[in-house]
Amino acid sequence: MEIKVGEVEDYFSKVGVVAFTLAESLKVGDTIHIKGHTTDITQVVESIQIDRKPVQQAQSKDSVGIKVKDRARKGDTIYRVEP
Repeated sequence: MEIKVGEVEDYFSKVGVVAFTLAESLKVGDTIHIKGHTTDITQVVESIQIDRKPVQQAQSKDSVGIKVKDRARKGDTIYRVEP
């Protein structure tokens, strides 16, 4: 099962980070799935940053940055994968 946690608002290619506002909570260790027109990334969240400061967990409405292993695009949907 997948729960929508947000949409990519920005992608920073030099550092490989997506920025978005959370609709649901997310923590380090969660598995995420980023899905879009040409994007399909599934990975474990290794780090979350709020205002460039690392955090272990973020809540709904927090603006976060997450390092991703592949290119994502503005408007791609981000899901938390539930076991």
